[in-house]
Amino acid sequence: MNNIREYLCREARRITDASVRDLPATADEWHAQRPKRWQQYMEMQGIPVALEREERPPLNAKTVRVLDRAARGYRVEVLYFESLPRLYVTANLYLPAQATGPVPAVVYSNGHSFTQKLASQYNCQHLARLGFVTIVLDTVEFSEMFGTHHGPYAHGQYQWYSRGYTPAGVEMWNSMRAVDLLQSRPEVDPEAIGAMGCSGGGATTWWLGAGDDRVKAVCPNSATGTMAAHLADRTVDGHCDCMFHINTYQWDLSDVGALIAPRALLISSPDRDGIYSIASIRECYDRTRKVYELLGVPERIGLIETPGPHGYHERSRRAIFAWFLKHLKGEDVSPAEVPDTVQDPQLLEKDEDLLVFPDRVLPPDERSTSVHDFFVPLAAPPEVTSADGLREARAMLVADLRSRTFGHFPQSPCDLAISKDFEWQSHTHSFTRVDFTPEEGWRLSAYLSVPRQEHKRERSLLVHLVNARDAGLRAVRPLYQRVPKGWADLGPEWVRLAVAVRGVDDTAWGDDLAWHVRRASAIIGRTVASMRVYDAVRALEVARSLDVVDGERIVLSGAGEMAVVALYAALLDGNLRAVVLSDPPATHDAPGAADGTGDSIEMLNVLRFTDLPYVAGLLWPTRLVFLEPPEDCRSSACRPREYMWAENLYARLGAPGAVSHIKDLAALRL
Repeated sequence: MNNIREYLCREARRITDASVRDLPATADEWHAQRPKRWQQYMEMQGIPVALEREERPPLNAKTVRVLDRAARGYRVEVLYFESLPRLYVTANLYLPAQATGPVPAVVYSNGHSFTQKLASQYNCQHLARLGFVTIVLDTVEFSEMFGTHHGPYAHGQYQWYSRGYTPAGVEMWNSMRAVDLLQSRPEVDPEAIGAMGCSGGGATTWWLGAGDDRVKAVCPNSATGTMAAHLADRTVDGHCDCMFHINTYQWDLSDVGALIAPRALLISSPDRDGIYSIASIRECYDRTRKVYELLGVPERIGLIETPGPHGYHERSRRAIFAWFLKHLKGEDVSPAEVPDTVQDPQLLEKDEDLLVFPDRVLPPDERSTSVHDFFVPLAAPPEVTSADGLREARAMLVADLRSRTFGHFPQSPCDLAISKDFEWQSHTHSFTRVDFTPEEGWRLSAYLSVPRQEHKRERSLLVHLVNARDAGLRAVRPLYQRVPKGWADLGPEWVRLAVAVRGVDDTAWGDDLAWHVRRASAIIGRTVASMRVYDAVRALEVARSLDVVDGERIVLSGAGEMAVVALYAALLDGNLRAVVLSDPPATHDAPGAADGTGDSIEMLNVLRFTDLPYVAGLLWPTRLVFLEPPEDCRSSACRPREYMWAENLYARLGAPGAVSHIKDLAALRL
């Protein structure tokens, strides 16, 4: 295959086909499984499970004005609250004017409208006239907030994936706190709360419904599809980053929908939506419906298809209103009998009347615009005071990474199918091209170089991961020559293996695909860097199978983005003599180019557990070698200063671990 698009589409199809996985035989078994699924889901949204309701910080809700519209059947409270300290959420609360006693309520989620709650007036007014208290929220991106949902999408903030951060989680959390607020109000029946939204708001409706059991009726519109379709149709390219969770456990949307069961779920979607194919909408519905059938409540899930483009239509609005009347008020009314929204410009409020901060000046202590920097806590350096403590910390880290960063690694590795397809000689070396299959669909090449000169001592093997940025040099220099300075000067005691992981040499994809590949990989639970780590781990298997050196005398090297791959491959392998790093990045927590080109070093969730210097330190006692310090470097540690943490740890633990700095590979000694 060796085609990244075909591979991603195949893997997305596999995820969709496996959705609502391990469906048990009975409802009791499902209920026993559900808590674990819910915990996984909350983790993928970046929300700590520890934030149980009684542990949540105070909302500090404040109403800044009230609009009395009793003649129209409602009043409006203009308010804000803090979903976390200083994470402000601006909102409008519509209350039915004639309501007596607690009434049902609806959380109305906005999509990517610049005017947010101002544009949602008609639907919110109508819900209030139908007898529903309705709270409509601004997202952290538009209207009165000036944060962003479009980190990887538009700003090169691929480190969001490494942080395990998605704006989907923030919007879900803000909506959950809106439920808290609704339940605190005497006008609201706390057992009769629904959720609706369109497009980005439809996605938030999915997220809220799955994450909060207090929401009894869930109505997402224009927000339904499968991973298979997003990849095959490339609709992922049209979606904001808030439309996807961090897909640690490789879920499809039907897995999210399964958490809503047995509560009432109405999916509404147009049949000519440019970012959701009608076939994928139907497939998601059919798969989610299986859970409702298992639980004996198939009548609590519905699908409304409307003719036309992305957005609400009269048919979808009537169906949603009828769904709420039935499942929140107990009134079984057909959609045809429910009046549609009254879209009369005379009913529109002035912008300044609905805005919480009419001058759009946010409180000086606000953290809403920087939520991506703190929402998911990052890992602190591990506390290591002994060799035994290091081994324990390393084992815990490897376990976390295998389940939450490298969960896409095949459970049953395929046959490497090693072949030696081309051999040749120079005056000094014998060369062999070694091809192997690290994962189904990929055939990679490595170039083995063995000195012809006899050597009395035991030989060592240097495995070098060729940098993807050198791919354009192929017409000038063959792959096995695109190696670090000093490679050719290694003595006869060194056997060399140059490895092209996926995305390098014959398997390279062009810069025009870089942005797509990085985002598309993430939504199906992997990244370019983590796929390359798997290739490198399997390349080390290949190296040991060649029987050209003792398997205990293998060194792995990489430069730039391949230094990252080398670090994690060494950590997972656990049996290398040394790791050679040239120009290693200082951290995963750094942005890249907006067009997706440049180094791909992000890995899902990795910053929740570690960062590059900590991985380097935990390799002890594997020798750590920093290659090619700059000519003007005057310090003894010519590499990003963050790696001093690793060097200090090596110094504390001492032999047999060691750190060295060399100017070229010819100086490498074991």
